[in-house]
Amino acid sequence: MSFISTVLKYSLKMSVLRYLFACWLLFFTLSGRAQKQVASIAEKYLLRDAQLSGAHIGISVYDVSLGKDAYNYQGDKFFVPASNTKIMTCYAAMKYLAPVVPGIRYYENDTAVYLSPTADPSLLHRDFMHQPVIGFLQRQTKKMYISGAGWKGKPLGPGWSWDDYNEAYMTERNALPVYGNTILWVQERMSNSLGSADSSVSVYSDPEISWKVKFAPDTANGGFSVTRDRDQNIFNVTEGREKYKTTETPFVVNGIESALELLKDTIGKEIVIAEPPAVLPSEWQTIPSYPVDSLLRPMMYRSDNFMAEQLLLMVSGSQLSVIDDSAIIEALLAKEFDGFAQKPEWVDGSGLSRYNLFTPKSFVYILNKMRAEFGMGRIKTIFPSGGDGTLQGFYQKEKGALYAKTGSMSGVIALSGYLYTKSNKLLVFSVMVNNFNGKASVARRKIERFISELRNS
Repeated sequence: MSFISTVLKYSLKMSVLRYLFACWLLFFTLSGRAQKQVASIAEKYLLRDAQLSGAHIGISVYDVSLGKDAYNYQGDKFFVPASNTKIMTCYAAMKYLAPVVPGIRYYENDTAVYLSPTADPSLLHRDFMHQPVIGFLQRQTKKMYISGAGWKGKPLGPGWSWDDYNEAYMTERNALPVYGNTILWVQERMSNSLGSADSSVSVYSDPEISWKVKFAPDTANGGFSVTRDRDQNIFNVTEGREKYKTTETPFVVNGIESALELLKDTIGKEIVIAEPPAVLPSEWQTIPSYPVDSLLRPMMYRSDNFMAEQLLLMVSGSQLSVIDDSAIIEALLAKEFDGFAQKPEWVDGSGLSRYNLFTPKSFVYILNKMRAEFGMGRIKTIFPSGGDGTLQGFYQKEKGALYAKTGSMSGVIALSGYLYTKSNKLLVFSVMVNNFNGKASVARRKIERFISELRNS
């Protein structure tokens, strides 16, 4: 090789190295600037805000384009996540439930049809008009039997507030939910010929029930309300002055017995509890229900606790052949979520329990996992954007740029999800506020301002 060619080769090599070094230097310079910018926004709008000074705050922001954290403040500390827990359930359902979930499983011989419930939350749910399982049951001419042996869970989750049993957001869980495991009550006050309301009041339920109902007039102008005895299906109706009002009250599920009582009237025939014959798993057939994403959307949009709990139970049934929330949580933590830097305390599917403890970095981890495995296209159809669902009244300017899940309970405000900045960077973030003793709307507006400024970064 000539001296000149050696010099040219050396010069070219040095030029490439200088170019790579310049790119490396530019990357870390821009990365450092971005981190300082996010830190400045967090300090200004959250960490130094006087109204949040007594709260426990955690923030984690991950820049997808850089492939690294853009900012962390107590991102590895544990917080009560409230309904951000539904992100875990959402991942599990997207991963393990088929595009169309099983409505019910059945085995048929010459004399009978044997049923096995799947925990499907859409069965007779008021939001889902098409009912393939009901049509299947109504067509049967043979004796029908059902087994509840696969159910290993409990009606209420660990750490749930016992005195919320009468609230529609804390329905009981079971293997065969019907009507969302609630009774819808309607009061209508009749009008006289002149068009003004008179004293004639009509109260009815959907579905109609044979359980005991006690009526009492409203003596304190408190309005129409329905309460249930704590451990039995006895309902106390207080009439109100409203012309028209509805309310929902959870019923005691009694395993699958309450569901069978309500189904008998709906399908016009009886289903008897009995163990199925010993047959191979391959001999069972399935009646399909709804696409899984059509169930995940209301769970994430309105933060539906019932949907969340039942979907996690469905995952258990599909993966473990038993319907057991604690068993599937343990299995998921050991397999799918073994990459958590800080192993969470996870006890339910909805986030109703204060026993749940997660770090902001854990939610960033699972959100990144969802993005990598399912893609943002699918995620955008499930997570609410600005101004939608539980984000209604917030993040109007971020519509189409923000896709996130809220979380709230007394003293707890959280928001975790995805944000496209105006420079088209995708950020994955989690903001968690605990021990806040002010109005929830105040903390929500503070987080909203942080997200808005983050989008401009």
